Amino acid sequence: MPSTDNISVFYKTFREISNMVHSRTHVEEVLDLAVWKIAEALKAKGALLRILNLQTGEFELSAAYGLSEAYLSKGPVTRRSIITDVYRQKLCVIIEDVLTDKRIQYPREAHQEGIRMVLDLPLVFHDHIAGLLRVFFPAMRPFDNDELDFAVALAQQCACAIDKARLIEEQKVRYDLLALHTEKLSALGRMAAGIAHEINNPLAGVLLYSTNLNKKIPDDSPLKEGMEVIIRETQRCKIIIQELLEFARDREPKKTLADIHRLVDRAVKMLENEFRLRHVQIKRSYSTELKTVMLDENLVQQVLVNLLLNAVQAIDQNGTIEIRTRMDAVGGGIIVEVQDTGCGIPAEHLNKIFEPFFSTKKNGSGLGLAVSYGIIRNHKGELTVASPPGSGACFTIKLPLRQ
Repeated sequence: MPSTDNISVFYKTFREISNMVHSRTHVEEVLDLAVWKIAEALKAKGALLRILNLQTGEFELSAAYGLSEAYLSKGPVTRRSIITDVYRQKLCVIIEDVLTDKRIQYPREAHQEGIRMVLDLPLVFHDHIAGLLRVFFPAMRPFDNDELDFAVALAQQCACAIDKARLIEEQKVRYDLLALHTEKLSALGRMAAGIAHEINNPLAGVLLYSTNLNKKIPDDSPLKEGMEVIIRETQRCKIIIQELLEFARDREPKKTLADIHRLVDRAVKMLENEFRLRHVQIKRSYSTELKTVMLDENLVQQVLVNLLLNAVQAIDQNGTIEIRTRMDAVGGGIIVEVQDTGCGIPAEHLNKIFEPFFSTKKNGSGLGLAVSYGIIRNHKGELTVASPPGSGACFTIKLPLRQ
């Protein structure tokens, strides 16, 4: 039976390490304290902790206490030599003979170090091995249940610390990638603005002179068709340049109190000829609970027109576009959904759809949705898309009531 003093030491050590796991962001501090405290509490010669490198499959040294540099410099432990069925079946393993047990990779060096017995504690998190905690003893000795329970609980705390550190590292990598992507978009916007301004003036000249020449060319001239192609393509270039300028400008919205339903109706009115020519039916499902919201009417109307135009082009002929509005019960804002019965968006394109210059259209510039995304973002809102197979696409605008 363990003494009351030992139980008190176990409890104090476990509480101290547990507090560090939840309060510290540097896992090295937690692991250094763990190997020191477990060796001290179990009256061991020393302890070390190895973390599994997911890429190499080796257990690399992360923390050690009470062991010489000569022994610690032996290098990483291979996974195959220590992960056996016994680790999957038990919470801890007692190695009673360091010279003959195959799980000791350097038996002679361990014996020379004064190690006669080893307690292995695998660090398991969500049924995956995260590392290995080894406690070294200078002589053979028995263990009672309280000692083993303490050791297993402490190993589990170390596994939590490692998992937390990996999660923080993953979040940091994602943040760095996001920051890099944002910087690239910013640089791209500045470059686009410069290019657009440089091209816009000569392009206007080309359009002016080609239009004047086209008026002077007889209708039966073979030059007529070619000149019309020049004018049409020049006009398309001007539209792309204008979209580039809109993308680069990213201006702050001038917000006023507005009725979102009135903006939807206005956007539908602007495109009604397009709907009629393509035999597209418009359905509107407006919520009676919807409140007015602070927004820039011109910018949000631009977004609505772009979404409706994309929906028409996705349908091409004979289809339905449904526009729904409702209150956002979770976020406390308003939601506008534009759903079509068109061809939909392939799953591999969904995460790229709002990137500038990405387009699935034959003659698309890939800037319309990027500009729309920026407008809604500047309103502190969200623009998302869903496209289940075989059911068209649904774009969702979320705008907060308070901004």
